[in-house]
Amino acid sequence: MSTAKKQDLETLLSEDTVIIPAIGDVVTGTVIHVSSNHALVDLGPLGTGVVLGKEMKSGLGGNAKLRVGEEVSGTLMSFENEDGDIEISIREASYEKSWEDLIDKLENKIVIETKVLDANKGGLMVELNGIMGFLPVSQLANEHYPRVEDGDKNKILELLRALIGQTISVRLLDVDRENEKLIVSEKAAQSERDRELINRLRVGDEIEGEVSGVVDFGAFVKFDAPISEDGKKAGQKLEGLVHISELAWQLIDDPREIVKTGDQVRAKIIGIEETRISLSMKALKEDPWTKVAERYAVNQTVTGKIDKINHFGAFVYLDKDIHGLAHVSEFHDVYPGRKMEDVFRVGETYDWKILSIEPRAHRMGLLPIKEGKRKKDSGEQDEK
Repeated sequence: MSTAKKQDLETLLSEDTVIIPAIGDVVTGTVIHVSSNHALVDLGPLGTGVVLGKEMKSGLGGNAKLRVGEEVSGTLMSFENEDGDIEISIREASYEKSWEDLIDKLENKIVIETKVLDANKGGLMVELNGIMGFLPVSQLANEHYPRVEDGDKNKILELLRALIGQTISVRLLDVDRENEKLIVSEKAAQSERDRELINRLRVGDEIEGEVSGVVDFGAFVKFDAPISEDGKKAGQKLEGLVHISELAWQLIDDPREIVKTGDQVRAKIIGIEETRISLSMKALKEDPWTKVAERYAVNQTVTGKIDKINHFGAFVYLDKDIHGLAHVSEFHDVYPGRKMEDVFRVGETYDWKILSIEPRAHRMGLLPIKEGKRKKDSGEQDEK
């Protein structure tokens, strides 16, 4: 070591204590030169560090360009690489900063905009802070949820792929740094917006909207968000569910028998829980059971068509609205040792005796009259 360098080192050590970082530590410096394939960073007492190629990428997005005069942090990779330079990686340090930022956004429930990069049958792939994340199908917002009536996975995938390239708003659900896993939710981000609009609704309000999807358990209806206190329209849509039991007063096996996508319907709000809106179409129609006593009485003999048979017994329609149950135990009293399916057929009309009527519970007990078969239903129904 030359006398001059030795004197400079002694002077430096006498003025301050220099802490020598270890490989893997984060060091901070100022960018003094940038070229297409490397950058030089002034690391103070340590000297000049070099950032090579892909390690030059900085910022939480992983793509920002370095600028001369900018203060940056980098991970110390080597004190002396093959060219004899101190090598640092800004990307490595930025990666850690990215995870810290994501954890902060998770804790503060920050809504983030991101672009859909890819799709599979389970959901969508997105990128946050240069880190890949996953958005499960169950966490899609209502407008993007793939409602495929027959559940065909290929059709679902086709709808999901149509979202590739679109920018969506999401919230973080899980940030797992150790396993490098990000789970995000579009539904959670949407709920923040919807919550304010839903607060303007009240149970008992009536809405008019369009059936946006029909599934086995009911129908989804989109409707205009309510007008604000200052009289302005929100210009946004809300969506509620009409459960299969709230579509009509009669028994329903398949909601598609009542409504189809695109239908214009009216419904009543019967429940609001968080951002879930429960609707009823039948609540806007007169309950036919309120006048059942005007048409039927206990011990009356009636005719009725069997709608279905299960392990409880036979469900029988006396008219288009009123149904009863011939319980399997009552059947065995009339036909001991026989199976209901061997005696009755779905779609055929038989004679029955009314055992009980419970209007509030919408229940009627029936007893089959032996040899009471009247006719095979051919689309016509006796009007009471």
